[in-house]
This record gives sequence, structure tokens and C-alpha cells, in this order.
Amino acid sequence: MTNNRTLETRDYYVIGVVLSSVLYNCVLAMINANVMRLGFAHVALTEILILFAGLVFILRKGLYEEDIGVLLFAVFTLAMAAYMSAVNRTVFIDYFRNVLIIFCFAILGTWANRGTVRTAFKWSCWCVLGGLVIEIFLLDLYGTLFYPMSYFENTRGLEQISFDGSKLFQNVLRIPGRFSFGIIDHRAASIFLEQVSLANFCGVLLIFLTTFWGNLKRGERLLFFGTIVLILLTNDSRTMLMFSFVCLIGYFLFPRMPTAWTLIYMPLVLMLGFVVYFLRPGADGDTLDGRVVLTVKHIMEIDVFAVLGLEAAKAAQFADSGYVYAVYAGTIFGLLLFWLFVCLFPAGQTAEQRRFAHLLSIFLFVNMMIGGNAVFSIKVAALLWFLAGYLKFAPGGRESHDRTPALQAGAASVRKQT
Repeated sequence: MTNNRTLETRDYYVIGVVLSSVLYNCVLAMINANVMRLGFAHVALTEILILFAGLVFILRKGLYEEDIGVLLFAVFTLAMAAYMSAVNRTVFIDYFRNVLIIFCFAILGTWANRGTVRTAFKWSCWCVLGGLVIEIFLLDLYGTLFYPMSYFENTRGLEQISFDGSKLFQNVLRIPGRFSFGIIDHRAASIFLEQVSLANFCGVLLIFLTTFWGNLKRGERLLFFGTIVLILLTNDSRTMLMFSFVCLIGYFLFPRMPTAWTLIYMPLVLMLGFVVYFLRPGADGDTLDGRVVLTVKHIMEIDVFAVLGLEAAKAAQFADSGYVYAVYAGTIFGLLLFWLFVCLFPAGQTAEQRRFAHLLSIFLFVNMMIGGNAVFSIKVAALLWFLAGYLKFAPGGRESHDRTPALQAGAASVRKQT
């Protein structure tokens, strides 16, 4: 029997791993701006160390029967990465890295309790809110601390163009005619240094707040709600603004809907994408219909070689078209398995679990149509899948379940089939 004290205890090691995934980019940027020049290798090594810290925790705990689904997902993707590396004659593990992030933080979440999850989200929220306040009111200090332009040029090889002497990442500069609330003269990025991750972080906060609204204290609701509103007003994300209304409606609707219905979201999004394409085939630019049409055009250009993973080198060209990226980077089988995992991994017993399951699918599959592959970034994916893992066994936690080691469970399954 799990009591309230057990639910509220905190595992600071797990919190540290999750929080480091949110903060590492801005920490490296501060080092690059004020201590020494960094390169891509420093970013890659830091991400590897974060994942290693998470995997150490998982290996110490062990893998059990309830982990087989996510374990098979990771093993299959690793096998596909080996196959694609062989046929393309180059090491290609980009998509496996994305799935490894899902595996690591989903399993971490299954071992977390309510206190650990709430603390990880609160601390992450405070850090993002603090960075956002500095960016809004003390922009010169923000530029001195992080110097995003230099960071992305040194670590990503992205040549930056400064139009006004700004130290900001050029992608946050406002495009004439783009939707905006006009609060600040660029799109806010906070500690993420670029606008897309901040928008997606807002989406994850919306999912968390919608899922747990009834179980949060007044101060926690104010923190999360206030941060969401401030991001929406300064980041100018049309997608997250619409998603906020989905969350509002879904709070009441989704507990009444089976989680199996989440399987229809990806086909529905793709179908609606083709409808937009046929109605507005000439749409282009940084508009919602322009992004949808771009993705559909890329989908229609996919050939059998891409489907079979023979053109992995082209995957990076489709960073703004998530479905196409997933096919080129992981084959059509990788995309289908990702769809099934997203829909079938969440539990659906409680109202909170059903709210989360529906919002997770909508958030990911809509983003992949208009927001590219940014949803796979550890800066956002870590928190999202950590929450997914926790909710898999909430509220009692996996400690209340009978546990069978994964290898023993797998062997038993094989014997049963034979």
C-alpha cells in the first residue's frame, strides 16, 4: 500500500538527470559566450553523458516484464540503425538516438513517484520562466549571458546573419507579416535559445497542467498557468495557441474517450494534410497551410528507396517535415512502430491517463506535420516521456506491481508460442 509520504518523496538523482536535459543547452551557451569556444563535439558529449546517467539508473533497477514494450521498440530501432548504416555505407544512428531518449526517460518515469515528477516539472518551469523574464526585460544581459548567435554558429555550423547587431539566434527574429501579439520585437526563446523548443516546452506544460489540474496546489497552478500564458504571448506560436484550446476542451472530453481511439490521430492528421494540399496547393512560406503543404509535397516525393532506408543521408533535409524525416531516418517501418508505440504505451485506466494519452498523440502527430522533428529533441522529449512513464503506473507506482525480469518474461513468452 502506497501512502502519501511515499508519493511525495523525491529522487534527486532522477530529478537531476531530467533537469540537466532541459538546462544543458543554456549552460553550454554560457560557457561558449564567457569562458571558451565550444564545438558540436561538446554538445554531443553532454547529451551522451545525460543519457548515460539515465541508463545507469535503469540498469541498477533492472528491466522487467512491464518494460518489454519500450525495450523492443529500442532494440528494433537499433537493428534498423545497423541495417541502414550497412546499406548506406556510413554510420547512421540519428533516429536510434531519438528512440533512445524515449526509452531512457520513459523508463526513468516509471520508477518516479508523484513528488519526483512534480519537483522536476516545477524546477524546469522556474528555470524557463527566469530565462524568459531576463529575455523580455533585460535583453542585453540575456545576450551577454548566452550569446545564442555565437553558440549556434560554433556548435551547429549555422552561419548567422545579424541585421541589427543583435546577439540572438537569427531564427527568433520576427518575419514581416507573421502572426504576433507584439509584446516583444522577436520570438522568445528563453533558456532554449531558439523559439521552437520553447514553444514545444509550452506544449508539454499544457499537457502536464491539463492532466494534473485537479491534483495541483494553487501556487503550482499559478506557476504553470502563468508561464504558459507568458510563453504564448511572447513566443507567438500559433500551433501551441490552438493546442491550448484543445487542452481546455480535452480536459472534459478525453476522460470519456477510450485510449484506443488515439490510433486514429496520425491517419487523421495526414488525411487533413492532404485535404489542405488539394485546397491550397500553392500555399507556401511560414504559415500553417504553407507548412502543411510543404510536408505533403515531401511525402508525395518519397520513393521506394527512401521507404527502405536507402537514402538516409537526405534525412537532415527534412527537419521541418517530421513524417518525412522519420521515413528517411528510420524507414517506413520505424514510422509505423513509432505511431503504435505512442498510441499503445500510455495506460488508460484513470481520467488523468486518458487525458495524457490523447494529448500526447495530438501534440506529437500535429507537430510532425507542421513543426518537423523538433519533438525528438532531448530538451523537450525528456520531460514529455518522463511524464509518460510516470503515468504508466500512476498513482500507485510500479513498486505496487509484481515484477518479472524482462529476459525471464521474454523466454516464457517464447516457450508459450512454441
